[in-house]
Amino acid sequence: MANPTSLSCLLFTLFCSFSIALASSRTLPTTTSVATTVLDVRASVRNALDALARDPQTTPLRQQEEAQRQSSSSSSLTLQLHSRASLRKPSQRDYRSLTLARLERDSARVKSLGARVDLAVDGIAKSDLKPLEASAEREIGAEGFESPVVSGTSQGSGEYFSRLGVGDPPSQVYMVVDTGSDVNWVQCAPCADCYQQADPIFEPASSASFSPLSCDTRQCRSLDVSECRNGSCLYEVSYGDGSYTVGDFVTESITLGSTRLRDVAIGCGHNNEGLFVGAAGLLGLGGGSLSFPSQLNASSFSYCLVDRDSDSASTLEFGSPLPPNAVAAPLIRNPQLDTFLYLGLTGISVGGDPLRLPEGAFQLDPHGGGGIIVDSGTAVTRLRAEVYGAMRDAFARGTRGLPAAEGFALFDTCYDLSSKGSVEVPTVGLRFGDGRSGRCRPELHDSGALERHVLLRVRPYVVGAVDFGERAAAGDTCRFRPEEVADRVRAQ
Repeated sequence: MANPTSLSCLLFTLFCSFSIALASSRTLPTTTSVATTVLDVRASVRNALDALARDPQTTPLRQQEEAQRQSSSSSSLTLQLHSRASLRKPSQRDYRSLTLARLERDSARVKSLGARVDLAVDGIAKSDLKPLEASAEREIGAEGFESPVVSGTSQGSGEYFSRLGVGDPPSQVYMVVDTGSDVNWVQCAPCADCYQQADPIFEPASSASFSPLSCDTRQCRSLDVSECRNGSCLYEVSYGDGSYTVGDFVTESITLGSTRLRDVAIGCGHNNEGLFVGAAGLLGLGGGSLSFPSQLNASSFSYCLVDRDSDSASTLEFGSPLPPNAVAAPLIRNPQLDTFLYLGLTGISVGGDPLRLPEGAFQLDPHGGGGIIVDSGTAVTRLRAEVYGAMRDAFARGTRGLPAAEGFALFDTCYDLSSKGSVEVPTVGLRFGDGRSGRCRPELHDSGALERHVLLRVRPYVVGAVDFGERAAAGDTCRFRPEEVADRVRAQ
């Protein structure tokens, strides 16, 4: 076998796991100014080679869930988080194709975020775009609801999943975890149309805690798109590629480990179609009133994500205490759109030197535009053009000794590291509202050649920074390693 070579897009590491006060994050370790970071090129290439060889069927996920139940703390609620690779082996035959597919989902996700923000800034609600025509006689079906759509290529496909129990007795199912959604839902029997999932379809008739919501309830009125049938509330969530879920809006018991939560509002989808990668439904972690943390009245939640190629699990915690010496980064509400949470970032440094950026470069404007959205479904961080340009140029000045290479896909700052075992690059630091900083580590996108296969490696704890016009989004792949941090961010 030929030795792997590495053509690497070196990306700026900007972000970490988030928690929310309603939403918060795993904490950034306090740091002094550190000018450079050493990257292990060989290890990155090895990880790329291993990615397609893993078999999800051999992963002891249920053993991990049992360990979670045994270790659950009485002071907090904990769920295991699993990457997409844990549930289904990718169909791509080489890592380059796998990464391109991820980037395609990522771009679709970002477009959907932008469209939702634009509607909110313009003061347009989903229900304003196309009024519903209620019909008490109509069966539940996608044709019974008409609403604006967002991309299902990314939002519906899901990148991270958690396993929890639905009903009484609880049926264990995998759920997509999404900070960009509020409505929780699960596929339900009887199915008018259900996609294939890893677990049996949930049977409401077998649950003693299943209870339909009436149309005049607060939960039903909080839906973006709803309809009334025989006094019962129906919900609909749709996505831009034609994916959707339609069904009864109900309350049900949700079990996390050994803890049972009663009367959680969820959608019971009888007509569902789309790219949900074997998950039974979606757990919404957004900032709206119907999201899972909001219904728990959680003072905070935090999560830490493993590599997207990993078969290991990380955690999603509700109500866990703030670690000592944590750097708390505020999460900010958009008054025009309560689902999204925004990062209270005030500055960026490269190689220990603060960037000179326009005043208010990271702030929400009075109309709800601008800012940096925190999003678990986005892999690559997008920055405003002037911020991205300043960061890229500073990073490039600190890597003049590395051989440059052509850009790949949306990345324009790449290097040929085929002759390198490791490299030293500028450290990227983030400054938050209290003036303290957290240090993130640059990692590698490795685009190399092994025999006839082209590899493109997206490192999990890194965020790629690319030009994003006038808005910004903080993606999920720049993370501190789980053993290094437990981040928390308080919402304001």
